[in-house]
Amino acid sequence: MKKIVYMGTPGYARAILDVLIQAEDMEVSLVLTQPDRPVGRKKILTPPPVKVLAKEYGIEILQPNRLSDEGIEEAIKAQNPDFIIVAAFGQILPQSILDIAPCINLHASLLPQYRGASPVQQSLLNGDEKTGVTSMLMEAGLDTGPILEKIEFIIPKNMRLNALMQQLTEDACKLTLSTIRNFNEIKPQKQNESQASVCKKIKRSDGEVNFDDAETIYNKYRAFEGWPGIFDAKGTKFDDVTLVDTQSTNKAYEILGFEEESVIVGCNKGALKIATLQPASKKAMSAKAYCVGKGLKVGHQIF
Repeated sequence: MKKIVYMGTPGYARAILDVLIQAEDMEVSLVLTQPDRPVGRKKILTPPPVKVLAKEYGIEILQPNRLSDEGIEEAIKAQNPDFIIVAAFGQILPQSILDIAPCINLHASLLPQYRGASPVQQSLLNGDEKTGVTSMLMEAGLDTGPILEKIEFIIPKNMRLNALMQQLTEDACKLTLSTIRNFNEIKPQKQNESQASVCKKIKRSDGEVNFDDAETIYNKYRAFEGWPGIFDAKGTKFDDVTLVDTQSTNKAYEILGFEEESVIVGCNKGALKIATLQPASKKAMSAKAYCVGKGLKVGHQIF
């Protein structure tokens, strides 16, 4: 029976925790997660998904603002864990905690690629052919520790964030069990620093597009599903977007044609088919209905 202290916060981490709880050869004795946060327009104080699950199973929960807070290190040591498992926790582990037991992080990229906060979005933004999940032995740096195991996944061209996140979550669950059970036989591999890259936290402003390059816009559409979405400088949001071509030369924003309720819009390079528009502070509507309402025809600029 492997005794585990678990650290994680969002849905990705919740799924991994659930797999550990269900495993007959593992015992999760303590969970650490981020403090409850205000969510939505009404700012309702909401617990993170990991806390909700841990509470269902009666597991002790700590929610420190910082891992250096008084009593946190002592609480982890008191569990005498075989492993500390970390998945999207949201805080850097200090050396004093790294020294307690082997700390294994489940990172949603093929390290050393995309260290940091938004690896799944970054993979889609770059139009990568493949991504995956890496289990790594943690050290003081940001996702810099030795690699233990990987699972790779080929990304379909039309796959968006939620579907990719679901796939990587399933793979991370498998990898977690594999790495813990085979830990003594795995030879950690040092990361190649020459191949390392870092990705930052996504900001709302990252979703703004200017109809310069169709492929870039489409990849933003894939990566920013849910939030922040894609929108123009005036705040008009676009949804149900399809990449028509990547190489044609057009005038930015030019209406190239209509297809059922969608409108085909030119970019300086390439073209997109847009089915849904939502002007700022208004309800979403079909792109064709928007154009009809504005009296826009083929050859006109949509904005």
